[in-house]
Amino acid sequence: MPDERRWVRMSEVAVAAKVSTMTVSRVLRSPEKVRPETCERVEAAIRHLGYVPDESASALSSRRSRVVGALVSTLGGSVFASTVDGLSQTLREAGYQLLLATTNYTPELEADFIAAMLARRPDGLVLTSTQHTRAGHRLLRSAGIPIVELWELPERPIDSAVGFSNRAAGKAITEFLADIGHQRIGFVGRPEPSDTRGQLRRAGYEDALAKRSLHAPRIVTPAGLGTDDPRAGAMGLTEMLARWPDTCAVFCSSDSVALGALSEARRRGLGVPADIAVAGFGDFEMASEHGLALTTVRVPGFTIGAQAARLISQASKRCVVDLGFQIVRRITA
Repeated sequence: MPDERRWVRMSEVAVAAKVSTMTVSRVLRSPEKVRPETCERVEAAIRHLGYVPDESASALSSRRSRVVGALVSTLGGSVFASTVDGLSQTLREAGYQLLLATTNYTPELEADFIAAMLARRPDGLVLTSTQHTRAGHRLLRSAGIPIVELWELPERPIDSAVGFSNRAAGKAITEFLADIGHQRIGFVGRPEPSDTRGQLRRAGYEDALAKRSLHAPRIVTPAGLGTDDPRAGAMGLTEMLARWPDTCAVFCSSDSVALGALSEARRRGLGVPADIAVAGFGDFEMASEHGLALTTVRVPGFTIGAQAARLISQASKRCVVDLGFQIVRRITA
């Protein structure tokens, strides 16, 4: 019995279509140069045999794989979903394929994936983290391909960076809460050091308190939970009110955390925002008027991914692109 677990070869397509392998290759790469009836015969043979072109051979000859690797911190909680959409769609339009892996906010795991991705000789690499291990940083520096770091603008990017200032955004949303009358504002986030964006948002919160001379920081960071676990918001609000009962507003490090805080407030019978205001970060789908109607920081996730794809497909020289953010007020504030 023949082994059915092997790849169909181009020569088999040629035999089935009664043409040369050169003609099959030409149909795949330049069909406009082949007579329509021949194209139809070859394409019929491809469909019948289930032939998949071997792109590795053309990659060796052209020294381009037409593949871009992306290392994303997480795909949970919609945090980077729109960014991946923008990246994937724009790369596809430019003739590239996306190879995706998640690192769970772990620099050591990221370093392993960097090595695995580079072994496949991608034409570019995209990372949603700006914090890398020494080994990962060394690999990225020596890769010789476009590298784009997303969602933050590091002081010393490895190559290019596309995003916004998380610290400035944290400061802006805290000042906004103060401007609309909330003077006792707390922060609920995550203690994980590898969540650098959350740490920067927290720093921005502290900047705003200092600038406005409000009060000492009220910070709660429940341990043992994921970055975007709603339970962090519920537990955080519980602890916040136990320690500082007069807290009248909380800024949560993400919309998912804010979901937990909102749920806990309603379980306690608290009016939002009459008794306590809640603000998040991200403006994900759940935050919209048709969902939580959450006051939040809107970030251009899709545009970040699309811009990163353009930098790679156009082989742009090193650059930093600040796409900014927007405060969106809804009924929770």
